[in-house]
Amino acid sequence: MPDWLKALIAGYGAKKLGGGCFSTILVFILIYYALGQCNRPVARHSELKPAAYKQTAYHIK
Repeated sequence: MPDWLKALIAGYGAKKLGGGCFSTILVFILIYYALGQCNRPVARHSELKPAAYKQTAYHIK
């Protein structure tokens, strides 16, 4: 999502939800941050584990 669109949506939401000056700024930051998390790429499970903890295959007979 482009930054200008995130700012526009966050500004509209802050205008509707914010009560005063400080709360409007806080709501804007929260909405802008939440919209930024929507486009974050998801890490694969193998990238989350440290190299020392990689599992090895054990065959039970």
